[in-house]
Amino acid sequence: MGKHGSAHIVWDWNGTLFHDNDAIIGATNAAFAELGLTPITLEQYRTLYCVPVPKFYERLLGRLPSDAEWERMDGAFHRHYVEHRVRCGLTEGATDLLSEWRSAGHSQSLLSMYGHEELVPLVRGFGIEGQFVRVDGRTGPSGGSKAEHMVRHLEALSGMAEAGRTVVIGDAADDAVAALHVGARAVLYTGGSHSRASLEGVGVPVVDSLAEAVAEAQRVAA
Repeated sequence: MGKHGSAHIVWDWNGTLFHDNDAIIGATNAAFAELGLTPITLEQYRTLYCVPVPKFYERLLGRLPSDAEWERMDGAFHRHYVEHRVRCGLTEGATDLLSEWRSAGHSQSLLSMYGHEELVPLVRGFGIEGQFVRVDGRTGPSGGSKAEHMVRHLEALSGMAEAGRTVVIGDAADDAVAALHVGARAVLYTGGSHSRASLEGVGVPVVDSLAEAVAEAQRVAA
């Protein structure tokens, strides 16, 4: 466990530590097929994807989905995602990076918008749960922003992480927004759900590998 006052990383899960791009696009298109929508490519997804997720569907439909449409699309996505995720693994080098950061005396935690009850056994199954001082998944309805979840996450880490020495590593603009909301830093990784162009518009460091992300985190939290 890291010392109070030392650098702390809050890791994102989907698209960051967990390389699930294939599952995301597979589940998205399977859900689209149920609703009679045209499938999209991964590149289109990375260009159009945004949070809150209903805004993403608005970009595809030309309008916000109704509450009933949203519930159906969200349910279909999560049902198909579970089927596709079994073929996905951790991002290259993730296990070693987690171990090295902890061995260096720093702390790290995991905060995801993926459902908590699904997240914890998935993380445990990869044998990395012990690298984190805390693992938090989403406990409320899906489709919201990460910022309020980040507030509660850091409150729960009181005494283990200071916002000013905390760096959020994620693959989405919303990760940076959540970090800034609590006074933390952010580093965004291009290997997940967002294109480099959309990430660069946020105004935080953007990198192409998790190794670069950790090195940048070390620098900005110094």
